[in-house]
Amino acid sequence: MSCCFQQFNKSNTDMKTLVVGVGGVTNGGKSTLSNSLHQQIPNSCLIAQDSYFKADSVIPVDSNGFKQYDMLDALHMDTMMSEVDSWRRDPESFLRRRGLNPERTTPPLDEEVPLNELFYKRYFMEIAYEVCKRRRSSRVYSPPDPPGYFDGHVWPMYLKNRQEMESMVSGILFLDGLKPKEELLADVYEDVCQEIERLKEKD
Repeated sequence: MSCCFQQFNKSNTDMKTLVVGVGGVTNGGKSTLSNSLHQQIPNSCLIAQDSYFKADSVIPVDSNGFKQYDMLDALHMDTMMSEVDSWRRDPESFLRRRGLNPERTTPPLDEEVPLNELFYKRYFMEIAYEVCKRRRSSRVYSPPDPPGYFDGHVWPMYLKNRQEMESMVSGILFLDGLKPKEELLADVYEDVCQEIERLKEKD
């Protein structure tokens, strides 16, 4: 999953923020879309969940001997949320550290909020099993996938996590990962821009 954070002027004295979440199946195009969206939207920054994996030696192992990379326990979520909270508490410093130069920012926020509750827009990339397996097999991972890993762990965990997500989270826009990346970017970019305009008009 990736989070794209953006600040925009609502008025000459009021700076608002927008948080977009991009998730989905492995090799579904999440990173491509997130990076492209980040490049298209000015004054934005990107936090990618893949950057917060724990060392391979401490990743939990299931009864089949497969590493449980598709569980939250495999991630330094506390570190990721610290980054998110850093942006929320002092967005100006956060953006400047990433080479951006915001004119003004929102007031610092002190309360902690679960990541999912921060999202104004939620996108989920999906592709068929056959396509996903083919894409996964063509990539080189470190450590490499052991034999049977996709069918024994990756795909079943994707289905499990997706079912849990759909039962708990609303407002998800599902995207076809087989569409040309330019079309996907155009659709999401337009949707995000419409959300920005809606927030600007909101009292």
